[in-house]
Amino acid sequence: MRRIRAVVQCLFATTVAAGGLVALAPAAQAITIPVACSENALVAAVNLANSTPISDTLVLAGGCTYRMTTAHGGTANALPVITTPIEMIGPATVANASPLGLGLFRIAEVGPTGSLTLTTGVVFTRGNVLGHGGGILNRGAVTLTGSSLTGNTASGNGGGLANLDTPSGTAPAATFTNSPLSGNLTLLGDGGAVYNGLRGTLTVTGVTGSPLFITGNSAGRGGGISAVNSTATTLTQTAVTNNHALLTLGNSGGVYRQGGTMTTTNAPITANTANNCVGSVPAVPNCTG
Repeated sequence: MRRIRAVVQCLFATTVAAGGLVALAPAAQAITIPVACSENALVAAVNLANSTPISDTLVLAGGCTYRMTTAHGGTANALPVITTPIEMIGPATVANASPLGLGLFRIAEVGPTGSLTLTTGVVFTRGNVLGHGGGILNRGAVTLTGSSLTGNTASGNGGGLANLDTPSGTAPAATFTNSPLSGNLTLLGDGGAVYNGLRGTLTVTGVTGSPLFITGNSAGRGGGISAVNSTATTLTQTAVTNNHALLTLGNSGGVYRQGGTMTTTNAPITANTANNCVGSVPAVPNCTG
């Protein structure tokens, strides 16, 4: 496999200190990594980016579907666990493509020191995990811009994404901008599209006249979004519609809230089953039924 890595120029400097020359270490700089359209190439690129603490950019092959046939980050992650800042630029799709669809692994896990940014049409799909976060398990920072999570499944919380606190006290953060969430599922847990857990921060933003849609997701509770003891959940120009709660008729099919700060602005929560937001404490702002 041919690897292409951008040439990084490092500047060396010297300085006079207390009667002698002190050599400064070369300054680390970000790299750009073009990624050929194959499972092995994507795994190698993530490993390469993880090898330095600086932010690196992975330019995915335009229109490629990266078919992940096995786990490469422990037993539960298609990609190596992300431990440094990494951006992936599409358009491209990363999919769980295990034989017969039986592979029990999500697409990505972001560790407490890591961050993952998906831009320009990157799609994570068909993640399928015994645990939390069918598409992405986030313990660090995740940002989607013009990208999406669709058709992912978890047995625990967060069919699409789970913001999950860690014993070390990391406060996870997820930001979605013009990035729809659809067709994600958790059979037993909270948050079909997104689970915003302990001390997590979730920000979802569309644009005027073209809202971001959270639709067709299902969960035991909070078919669209479930925010439980999180720090903040902010929905702006976002439509939460046609999501479903699976376990009982009393559960919120749209948005479920238990504690934490929540703000909704031009964010209709409608046509969810069994209801939109009933049972939330405190109530979900600007939501009825």
